[in-house]
Amino acid sequence: MKHVVVGGTGRIGSQVVQKLTAAGHEAVPAAPSTGVDILTGKGLDEALDGAEVVTNLANSPTFDEASLDFFRTSMSTLLAAGERAGVKHQVVLSIVGVDQVPQLDYYRAKTLQEQLLRQGPTPYSIVRATQFFEFMDSVMSWTSDNDTVRLPATRIQPMAAADVVEGVVEVATHAPLQGIRNIAGPDVFGLDDLGRLTLAAQHDDRMVVTDDTAGMFAAVSGDVLTAGPDAHLAGTHYREWLRDHAAAGA
Repeated sequence: MKHVVVGGTGRIGSQVVQKLTAAGHEAVPAAPSTGVDILTGKGLDEALDGAEVVTNLANSPTFDEASLDFFRTSMSTLLAAGERAGVKHQVVLSIVGVDQVPQLDYYRAKTLQEQLLRQGPTPYSIVRATQFFEFMDSVMSWTSDNDTVRLPATRIQPMAAADVVEGVVEVATHAPLQGIRNIAGPDVFGLDDLGRLTLAAQHDDRMVVTDDTAGMFAAVSGDVLTAGPDAHLAGTHYREWLRDHAAAGA
């Protein structure tokens, strides 16, 4: 089966391409570096020729209001090109709880992407994942200085990028869901506590200060970013992942 992986040279996309190829599929990465522009449509018809599945892992270059235009244009372009090519399954990677945080521009943009996919002409699947372990350093950097890291107590259920890859490949290689699959890590943390675990594992003596006004996730309340009872839970625990990565970097 031919799969086109949009954003197939990125963190998740490159691993999805590898997994699909190892399973015997023809997996084609579609990205600017491979001559494909999902905003203008350049190179898209050629990439999708003969494809049965399109997995869209492309991300907006910004997290602000401009992300709305990015996802509106790119999703519309992909759906039209997929219809021309006779694609049988369109898959999108999204975020658990994305439609419950309208105060965040980026989450509104991803919700719009989902809506366009559902209204489109092709059978579809939406894979909603929780936050990635790998993004924790970036999240802390938004509100840190030499002495402290300020983080809200927002509850999240993070997962390893490798487990996101497994979840995406599982969905992409089966019949369209015509709905949503939530995937998440096995443990729920307050973001502030997750910061403390991370700094301790990195032997970083900065102090985490709980500040419910700090950073992007301060806008989130309750458990909207945690997976519900129907979620598929991955097996990698954050403490184990931290330990393994600390050992690898030693």
